Amino acid sequence: MDGMTDVHYIDVDTPYGKPSDSVVVGTLEGTRVAFLPRHGRGHRINPTGIPVRANIYALKVLGVQRLISVSAVGSLKEDFAPLDLVVPDQIIDRTRQRHNTFFDEGVVAHVGFAEPFCPGASSVIAASGQEVGVTTHLGGTMIVMEGPAFSTKAESFMYRSWGAGIIGMTALPEAKLAREAEMCYATMAWITDYDCWHESEETVTVEMVVQNLLQNVAHSKEMLHKVIPQLVPSENCGCNAALKDAIITDPRGISEETKHKLRPIVGKYIN
Repeated sequence: MDGMTDVHYIDVDTPYGKPSDSVVVGTLEGTRVAFLPRHGRGHRINPTGIPVRANIYALKVLGVQRLISVSAVGSLKEDFAPLDLVVPDQIIDRTRQRHNTFFDEGVVAHVGFAEPFCPGASSVIAASGQEVGVTTHLGGTMIVMEGPAFSTKAESFMYRSWGAGIIGMTALPEAKLAREAEMCYATMAWITDYDCWHESEETVTVEMVVQNLLQNVAHSKEMLHKVIPQLVPSENCGCNAALKDAIITDPRGISEETKHKLRPIVGKYIN
């Protein structure tokens, strides 16, 4: 990232194993930032294999409060064209094999997830997209599928019938885990193709996805320079208090081992 200074790499150990890679930490536009390649450098981890709990835990330990996901997605709507940017506000979970909570043993917590993306962070992303001249859509429903294979035509048409606008493979369980970690989470979803439903377009190929993805890299970097300084805490989003009334388990019944394991996540509520 051009303009990023004081750059260094941090290796973080977590109770959930190693993150996808070392975390790159530095300063951008006067703001301390951390970057973690979810697939690992060289894109060596498939979507289902991404250690998402370790990734979110590591970023939380490093003090990250607001998380911007940069993702490649397919379009399920005619007016969401390749190379457009979509900032989704809803999500449908079609994953089946992923750990999607920090609260699977020793503590039960039910976080609110009706609004899965931070509205404040999403608005900042959309405004920045328009500012740099990218065709930007604020709002839309994202399907998150298991992968790594792309959709069948039957699946693609079914998702369209549900009213979904885009489809990807990585926003879940990221969004759920970020909410449990009380981090603002928003997605910069770059359209690479029309999935496989569009009869007048060629069937999606890896070459097509990569070619369009590379065209979006420059816009992503330009936008992040604008987005990051504006990501101030919002009093209205509620992301930073998602666990306030969500923890159901009596603290007296939580083991010291579990408390220690989850301290970065629940420390301000359970001593």
